[in-house]
Order: sequence, then structure tokens, then C-alpha cells
Amino acid sequence: MSSASSVLADDSLVSRFDRMLLPVETAMVVVSGLFTFGLMFLAVFSVGGREFFGSPLRGYVDWIEMAMPFIAIFGISYVQRSGSHIRMDIFIGLFRGRALWAVELVMTVFIFLLIALLLWGAWAHFDRSFDFSRPNWSRDSSIDINLPIWPAKLAVVLAFVVLVLRAALQVWAYARALFLGLERPAAVPLTQSIEEQAAAEAEQLAGRD
Repeated sequence: MSSASSVLADDSLVSRFDRMLLPVETAMVVVSGLFTFGLMFLAVFSVGGREFFGSPLRGYVDWIEMAMPFIAIFGISYVQRSGSHIRMDIFIGLFRGRALWAVELVMTVFIFLLIALLLWGAWAHFDRSFDFSRPNWSRDSSIDINLPIWPAKLAVVLAFVVLVLRAALQVWAYARALFLGLERPAAVPLTQSIEEQAAAEAEQLAGRD
């Protein structure tokens, strides 16, 4: 499960890099949301066309396949930063201080290595698909309406590039917290207590007035 968390900022170099990367991650989340909204619009358009005009949207499945990487993976780095992904909070909650940062560091190093390998494979898939000399710069296309597939593969590459950078930043931040014995380090998600969650929600509600 995943509990509420916060990311602190300070004057350290790792925190400055964290704040530099955050706008990129936020923009990618916005793009992911726009693709989700667009897919909903396409569903309404396709169903409405079939029901009222006897003609659904041509290539509807192809458009879904093209949009899915943007919806499913494009905002993954933002989720990693905020600690909103699925994690074993019961296990993590058993540790405090340097032991906690050591466990987080080991897991984040594993994430970094795994995503680096996935990035290597994703780039290979994109490289096989993209070709400037071919129509639509593509060596492959969707089955129904022949959409070029390389944009969807490029989305995966971009998502993994940003996630590798985020994981590297978190490895740095956790290592810094471990060796310096920091209680609440910057640039990593920190689990909030019930009181902190309530205070954050109250602050958000107050900002809407």
C-alpha cells in the first residue's frame, strides 16, 4: 500500500536538482491527463457515431494502443518522486533513522538499475521502429489504419529517461541522509503522520476560500 508523503526542500544541491526536475515531471503528468481525457472523448465519439450514424470511429483500437503508453507510464517519475506508487509501508515502517535510509537506498538502487535496463530495451524498440527515410518516419504501423508506432515507443523512452534521473537523485538523497544521519532529508518522499496529513488537507481547503 502507499501512504501520504511529502517532499521537503532545502538549500542542498540535490534539492535544487529535485526542484529543477519537478516541472518536467509535472508537465508529463499533464500530458498524461490530456491523453486520458482525449481517450474519453474518442470513446464518446465512437459510441455516438455507432449509435446515431451507424459508423463508429475508424481505427478506434489503434488510437487506444497509441495513447496507452502516454496514459500508463508517461507520469511515472512524478509518482516516484511523491512516493505515491505501491510500496510495502508495513515493512518500511519497521525502520527508523539510518536503518530506514539504508533500506530505502538499497531499494532505490534496485529501481535505478532495473529502469536503466528497461530504458536500454525501450530505446532498442524505438530505434527499430524509427526511420527518417520511410513514410511517416516509421518501419512499422498499427494494423487497422496504419498509424506509425514510433511515437508511442518514444513516449516510453522519455518516461524512462526522466525516471532514471529521478531514481539517481533519490539514490543521492538517501545516501546523503544515511551518511549524514539526517532525520528529514530533502528530495525524497517522507511518510506523513495522521496529524501532518490533516494539517496538509486543511491548508489545501483553506486555499480554496
